[in-house]
Amino acid sequence: MQTTDIWYQLYLRGRKITLTLFIVGLMTLPSFGQGMFGLTSGSGSDNRTLSYGFFLAAQTSTYQIKYSDAFLNPTTTSMGNVQSINPQFSPGFSLGFIGILRFHDQVQLLFTPKVGFYEYKTEVRYFGSEDPSLINVPDENTQINTKTSQVLTSEATMVELPLLFKYRSQRFNNTRMYFIGGASYNFRTKAQDEADVEDLVTTGQDVSLEMGMGFEIYFKYFKFAPEIRFSHGLNNAYRRENTIPEIADAISSIKRKSITLYLNFQ
Repeated sequence: MQTTDIWYQLYLRGRKITLTLFIVGLMTLPSFGQGMFGLTSGSGSDNRTLSYGFFLAAQTSTYQIKYSDAFLNPTTTSMGNVQSINPQFSPGFSLGFIGILRFHDQVQLLFTPKVGFYEYKTEVRYFGSEDPSLINVPDENTQINTKTSQVLTSEATMVELPLLFKYRSQRFNNTRMYFIGGASYNFRTKAQDEADVEDLVTTGQDVSLEMGMGFEIYFKYFKFAPEIRFSHGLNNAYRRENTIPEIADAISSIKRKSITLYLNFQ
C-alpha cells in the first residue's frame, strides 16, 4: 500500500510539474525568440537609401539543346550513328556582393555582381551494331544489338552582372517574403580560343532572365535571406563550326539555364 501510494503521489506531482514547465515555456518563448531573432532597430538597413551585403550560392545548371531539322530527318546520314544528345544537370557554386537601392519599403533595385563556377555535361548516345548497314535505317523492325554513349564536359567560370527588382511583403514579426526578377549580362573568363578545343563549343557571352523568391529573417545585427532563383539564357550560345563533326549538324541551338539557391547576408 505504501509503495502504491508513493507512485500515485509521484504521478500526480509529475502531472503538475509537467503542466508548470509547459506554462513557463510558453511565457519564456517570446523572450527567447527576441534574443535569437532580435528585432532590427528602426534605423537599420531597411531605412537606408543605399545598403549592401554579400551572398554564397549553390547551383545546378544545364544546357537547353534544340535539335536541327537535319537530325530529325530519318534519311539524313551525316550524323553517323548518333541516337540522341541529352544535357545533364551538374552542380556548381557562386559568390558575390549585393548593392541595394531603396525606392520604397517594399520596392528595391539590386545589383548583384558575382563569379560563378559552372560545369556542363552532355551525354551523346550512339547506335551500336556490328553491321554498319543497320545504322540509321528508318525501319521499325530493325534490331539494334548494343548501345554506347559518351559524356562531353565543359567547365566555365562566368562573371555575371544581374540587375534585379525586388518586391517585399510587409514585415511580419521578424520575417518578410519577397519576389525578385530582372536580367543579367554574363561573360566567360576563358578565352574563346581555349573553348574552341572542346568537343561541344559555346560562346562566352550571354544575357539571361532571372526570377525567384525568398524570405528575409531579421537577426539582431543582420538579415539572412535564403532565396531560390531560376535563370534562363536568351542567346543561342552554340558554335557549330568548332564542335566535333559527328554532332555538329545535329544541334541548332544551345541555351544555358540554372537553378540557384542563394544565402544572402545583409
